[in-house]
Amino acid sequence: MKNLITIFSISVLSIASLNAQEEQNKNTVDYNRWSIDLNAGLSKPTAPFSVNYYSANTNFIHGDLGVRYMLNNKFGLKLDFGLDTFENKSGSFEFSGKYYRTSLQGVVNLGRIMNFEEWTNTINLQAHTGAGFSFMTNDKFHGNDDMTNFILGLTAQFRLSNRIALNADFTMINNVNQQYTFDGYEDPAVSEDRGFNSTLYNATLGLSIYLGKNEKHADWVSEDSELQEMYEALEKRVADLEVKLNDTDKDGVADAFDVEPNTITGIDVDTKGRGIDMNKNGVPDQIEAYIEKMKKENSSSQSGTSLEEMINGGYINVYFDFNSSKPTAASYDAINFITNYLRNNPSKKADVYGYADEIGNSEYNQNLSASRANYVKDVITKAGINANRMTIKPQGEDTSVDANSAEARRLVRRVTFKLN
Repeated sequence: MKNLITIFSISVLSIASLNAQEEQNKNTVDYNRWSIDLNAGLSKPTAPFSVNYYSANTNFIHGDLGVRYMLNNKFGLKLDFGLDTFENKSGSFEFSGKYYRTSLQGVVNLGRIMNFEEWTNTINLQAHTGAGFSFMTNDKFHGNDDMTNFILGLTAQFRLSNRIALNADFTMINNVNQQYTFDGYEDPAVSEDRGFNSTLYNATLGLSIYLGKNEKHADWVSEDSELQEMYEALEKRVADLEVKLNDTDKDGVADAFDVEPNTITGIDVDTKGRGIDMNKNGVPDQIEAYIEKMKKENSSSQSGTSLEEMINGGYINVYFDFNSSKPTAASYDAINFITNYLRNNPSKKADVYGYADEIGNSEYNQNLSASRANYVKDVITKAGINANRMTIKPQGEDTSVDANSAEARRLVRRVTFKLN
């Protein structure tokens, strides 16, 4: 039985090492790898003992401190230090001893291998096995009894937070070359045994304290789910980039770099998407040229008629961000356009129409459309235009576009004008 345990321990360590290297090469997920494992509990040596010597079943205290590094979320290494104290059971001759050990162990994160994350995010299971050096002291002999130990254990974990987990561990330790029995007597049968000649059990409770700057520790990370989150985040970034590269006003400048993403279709723009306005009067040069052309072709046209047709045709709009009653920065040029027209045509009045998209409550959107129209009217009034020349006409939701299209909804969050 003891030989089988040895073979199993060495095999697990070898497999863990090979798999750890392979998994580490494939790992692309950031998580914490270091932890400090603190445990305390009961110790029970079972053999060897002299005749009429027995150990208590609840020897207290056992304690151990481990520093663990996970190569990936399935395999890791642990450097462990342990102390056991034990004494005689009632009915046994008296003795008292202590057992000190250190070991280097391989850790197998069974919860990740068996996909515990499919049914729980708080319970985990780990196996650990390894070898190390140990020695025993006893009140029956002087000095130390030095030996080599082989250790095999199973740890259940309960996650309290991303930084700490509760542990319950059961461990078996076998020793090689132990010279004395646990009660402190030198037994020829023990000292001459060159195999596993000593067995000790630990049952403990403790904590794993996770170290590192990342949110989660390897104990609780499923690479499949984490990689899926990474892919989804990447897809979102690509989608956001596609949106930024859209050219809503078709002026050849992507929206991400377009200072005026609602430029009137067909006019020349600069590298920032702004309509070229050499005389700085708020009217793009091509529109002014068109107006002058219309005046020459129709000498009976009244001043401002072509501009009026353009305004009433919905070419001059003030746009808004989602759920906002304040115009976008680029839309102040449209407000300036209307202000200049009303200033140059004092007999004209304007109806100010406010709109909202279909997202949200209809009553709320009705009020939002009114707020947008009132905001624009207030800006024009403060620019010197009499408020009596403007009439607010909130229209509520504009249902003329696809409500599922974010880009289409941008076009209907607006204020437009009708002159009379």
